[in-house]
Order: sequence, then C-alpha cells, then structure tokens
Amino acid sequence: MGDTGQDPAAATDAAALESVGIAEPLAAEMPPPAPPRRRRAASRRLPPAEWASWSDERLLELRLCDLELHIKGSPLEPQIKQLYRELKARQISFRPYFWLSDDWYTPDFVPGVAIPFYLAHPRLARLELSQMLEVEGGTPEWCMRILRHETGHALENAFGLRRRKRRVQLFGKSSQPYPEYYTPRPYSKSYVLHLEPWYGQSHPDEDFAETFAVWLTPDFPWQKRYAGWPALKKLEYVDALMREIAPLPPRVVTRRRVDPIARLDKTLREHYRAKRERYGVDLPNVYDRDLRRLFSDAPEFAGNLSAARFLQRIGRDVRHTVARWTGEYQYTIKRVLDDIVTRCRELKLRLAVPEEQAKLDFTIFLTVQTMNYLHSGRHRVWL
Repeated sequence: MGDTGQDPAAATDAAALESVGIAEPLAAEMPPPAPPRRRRAASRRLPPAEWASWSDERLLELRLCDLELHIKGSPLEPQIKQLYRELKARQISFRPYFWLSDDWYTPDFVPGVAIPFYLAHPRLARLELSQMLEVEGGTPEWCMRILRHETGHALENAFGLRRRKRRVQLFGKSSQPYPEYYTPRPYSKSYVLHLEPWYGQSHPDEDFAETFAVWLTPDFPWQKRYAGWPALKKLEYVDALMREIAPLPPRVVTRRRVDPIARLDKTLREHYRAKRERYGVDLPNVYDRDLRRLFSDAPEFAGNLSAARFLQRIGRDVRHTVARWTGEYQYTIKRVLDDIVTRCRELKLRLAVPEEQAKLDFTIFLTVQTMNYLHSGRHRVWL
C-alpha cells in the first residue's frame, strides 16, 4: 500500500482509543469458548442523569447492567490516554483495550483490561467509598499505577511471553497455582515495589506485571533505585524484551470482554455484600492476651479512659496508617478494628499508659494483625 501520510503511531493510538469498551472478536488465538450464560431479564439502562442524585439506599437496588456507563467521556479517559502516551514514548506499538466490569482484572488469553465501574462516574465512586471505605484507583496517580500493572498482564497475553525461557528463569512459571496464602518477605530485594508492599511476591505473573509497571513509569530512575538489587536483572530483562517486541504486532488480537457491566445482573447491594464478605475477617479470642498487654482491667486504672472509647477516637488515623504500611483494604482493617473495640468493651479494658504511647503500641499491634490476615490468603489479588 502507498504512504497515506498518517503517523502510524498516531493511527495506532486513535484506533486503540476508538476501541475502548468495544469487543469484536478478531481472534488469532482464542481460549476455549465460555459456557452459555443464563438468560436475564431485559434491562433498561439508565443514564447518570437519572440516578446520580439518588440516595445510597436507592442506588443499591439498581443492577449493574442497569447503569449506562462509558469509558469515553468519563474520568478514566484521560488516564487511558496517558497510558497510551507512555507506551508510545517507549515506541511500543501494542495498545491494550479496556471495558467496565465489577473489578480490576486481566483475563487469561485476553490483551485487554477490565476496570471497575465505580471509576466511570463520581457518584459511583462515592458509593464505593461509603461501602468499602476507600476507592481503589480513585486518584489519577493510583489509577495509573494499576493501569500500568494490568497492561503488563495484557502485554504478556498479547505476545505470549510467559513461556520464554529467560522469563521463566527470572520470574518463574505462570502455571504455578496462585497460592491460598503467601508470606511476604519485607526485606527481599528480589522484587520491585509498586502497587502494594510485596505484591510481586505472590505469583510469577504478578512479579512480571509489577516489574513492567516500574519500567514503564515515566522518568522513574529504576537503574539507580534498584542498583545492587537482584530485582535489577528483571528490570533489565524487561527493558531488553520491550525493545525487541516494541515494533511488532501482537500475536493475539481478540477484543473479547469478560463479564462486561452490561451482562452483570446482580444489584449493587448484592455486589457490595459479596465484596465485603470477601474482605471480611474473623478475630480470634487469642488476641485477648495481647489486648490485656496493651490495656488493663486492673482496679487502679478504673478512672482512666476506656480502651474502647480511646480506639474509637484514634481509629481513623490508625486505620489510614496501617493501610499505608500494609496495602490492605481499609474495610478489612476497619473490621479488625471494630472487633477489637467490641472485645475491649467486653473485657472492660482501660488505658494504663499515656495516650501517645498507647496509640503507637496499638498501631504496631494492628499492623501485625493485618499482616497475619494478609498471610491467611483472604487478601485481595488480581486474578
């Protein structure tokens, strides 16, 4: 074909943006067909103008498929454009595509990324905050970090990178099952730090995605930051690998979407009930011994502030600190904290040391309990 005069990279970006949220199967390499879905009742999709002013209670009765949401024109569009600019700056021709669903994930065999619906409209972000106490990816910086991570997964799918010998040597086999639990090694220098502390340690695919995300981050001096770390070999491999595949077209060109929001007939209430159950936690009575070390029910402290009231006062600050240290959902931390407050009230515990010391000691205690929860295998993973 003759020269059209159009910048090929610009054409690629334009095509990618045009395809955001659109899924026409163009499969060069397709997974087994999904089982047929059960028939659902007809849905009349409601534009934001109809539900943006509703109360939480009323909004929770809507099904996800009733929400008329689009990436184009939403707060997500600038973030995706930024991601495409970052790929273009690295001369990578591949562009992942995106659709709205109920969580962040990149399905196997698919060179695209699902984005949670609540990021497509501020009213839904406020609902997410009220239900889960935080909005994952709710700031531009946080959103970009997740987009870069998920793009690492999508790129591996697009180019079939997981079976490369050097990739397996450095990161491990993708066929390795996701663990029911894993014990983070905080002082390991074999993994980069990106989304959450030690998240790359959970599985070889997460290790690769985290490494790619660090590499892609604009103006990040990864050579200097990870100098002397074993993780530097992984970054250097990703750097060489991206240079190799940058001009190549992807091997997998499907636009298949998994569980797009238009096919999810659960209500928002059902969605959040299940999500809270997933990130809930049971507090064992074995914590009683530790709580009695932090506080006291001895008669000489009977006039002091109750431990329950003290923890309610400092709870918000401590919760934010522990979330920052551990990367765990604030909802999970609040569940732990609420159970501790209840137990302190049942045990009739009171402060036995100055408030500043008690706050520091309790913050450390809550961090340890949250890390125990991380080890339990019930923490979040991107599957």
